[in-house]
Amino acid sequence: MTTGGRGLHGHVLDTLGPSITAGEYPPGSVLRTDELAQRFEVSRSVMREAVRVLESMHLVESRRRVGVTVRPKHEWNVYDPQVIRWRLAGADRPHQLRSLTVLRSAIEPVAAGLAARNATSEQCAELTDCALGMVATSRGHQLEGYLFHDVAFHRVILTASGNEMFARLGDVVAEVLSGRTHHDVMFEDPDPAAVTLHVRLAEAVRARDARAAEELTREITVGALQELDILAP
Repeated sequence: MTTGGRGLHGHVLDTLGPSITAGEYPPGSVLRTDELAQRFEVSRSVMREAVRVLESMHLVESRRRVGVTVRPKHEWNVYDPQVIRWRLAGADRPHQLRSLTVLRSAIEPVAAGLAARNATSEQCAELTDCALGMVATSRGHQLEGYLFHDVAFHRVILTASGNEMFARLGDVVAEVLSGRTHHDVMFEDPDPAAVTLHVRLAEAVRARDARAAEELTREITVGALQELDILAP
């Protein structure tokens, strides 16, 4: 369960979550609920709700007569979209982007190959629409518009694979792509070669060419890694 910025406990999360993921509270740090409620000027019940969300992300654990303890990084739910967003907002951004892009390079080519075999005609049409949308927004510094179509494109690939585990990674990929855009880890206009690869990938899926779909997706993810070498070394 994640709540973003909704409600009072959302306000607490938007401050406390990034502080934890940025290392301001090292593993083993003990946070007192009463002190936090005072600091954020919220009730104890609001503070407890915020802590429950942090517990669901495995960022902290609560123990009676001990308090709220920050857990080691290796125990965090690093696939939680909100955790990804917080980490991308911090000083660890280059490492986080690289880690997530390597994950994409391992998963998405296989998913694309499966999509070429399993995609419905509706999904093929949606993929083509997304690719055309990327082309239309790839010039003139329209990064937000481009991001919209890019996220939708990759969600379709993962869903069309027919593998529910891959499909659930749609939110993770969306956070990677959004993080690159919102934290200026993108060129002012997307790489034309990358845009062309997405168009060719949509064509390969529609043509049921699994091998081409996999190879094209691998080129896309390799290109994303090369961009990070330049923009977030």
